[in-house]
Amino acid sequence: MNPVVDNIKKRRSVREYEIKPIPKDILKEIIDAGNYAPTGAGAQGWRFVVVESESFRKKMVEAGLPAYKQWLSKMPEAFQQIRAQRDMSPDPIYYFAPAIVFVIGPGEGVGGDYDCPMVCENIMLAARSFGIGSCWVFIGQFALKDEEVKKALEIKHGEKVYGPILLGYPKGDFPQANPKKPSVIKWIE
Repeated sequence: MNPVVDNIKKRRSVREYEIKPIPKDILKEIIDAGNYAPTGAGAQGWRFVVVESESFRKKMVEAGLPAYKQWLSKMPEAFQQIRAQRDMSPDPIYYFAPAIVFVIGPGEGVGGDYDCPMVCENIMLAARSFGIGSCWVFIGQFALKDEEVKKALEIKHGEKVYGPILLGYPKGDFPQANPKKPSVIKWIE
């Protein structure tokens, strides 16, 4: 199988990590892969903030938990039940990941909504190629309701966080894939 396609098919959301830092050179290589994402008009309107500090991660968890719980209470019961087991952890948001990458870009348009999700996917695929797990955690943005966290990440007016993306060496093996539905394709020839 083509190694790129194989890597794509092996990427999984990892939520259990070894307590082991990712070497800076590998972390930089992973982020640089994100920087090579397609971008409209060459805008590259994104930037990165990497959180490796355990104390700052704990601060983000404390800041984000109230908003997370409020958001979760509005979700369907079936979804709440899926989350219940994860929520027993002291860190149900960042899962004790040794590195959290905030991809920050414009709130909309070129460089933002169109480009930054591709940056995130490149990061997750690059991580997998190094044997590093990743997980895109929308709920990780709830910490941004705290002005101190927002200030530390230097979030400016009009900017938005895409992800954040958790990175770390998986505890044990990579999770098994959920079954994928077959591709729905319409051919016009």
